[in-house]
Amino acid sequence: MRPGYLRPAALEAYRRSAVDGWPVVFWRSGCKYCLRLRIRLGRSARQLYWVDIWRDPAGAAVVRVANDGDETVPTVVVRGRPHVNPDPEWVREQLGENSASTE
Repeated sequence: MRPGYLRPAALEAYRRSAVDGWPVVFWRSGCKYCLRLRIRLGRSARQLYWVDIWRDPAGAAVVRVANDGDETVPTVVVRGRPHVNPDPEWVREQLGENSASTE
């Protein structure tokens, strides 16, 4: 992650997402599926809020609720609905829908 790039806590990410429609991604370091998502999204990854569940207990709690007690990541929340390990192309499509709805 680039220096100076702020990773908002889960509550702040939800607040921002409610305003601009950007999805929230719950991830953790060492997760190959999280890395795959970030790499496949490329520059589009900047249009998501990334919350590290190992650094944010509230984020970990959100993931456990969405996954029946498991901390399965990446969990991507789009318009209030969690999606576990979604296809990166699907996530990119959601970004297109959000930018179209905010214009």
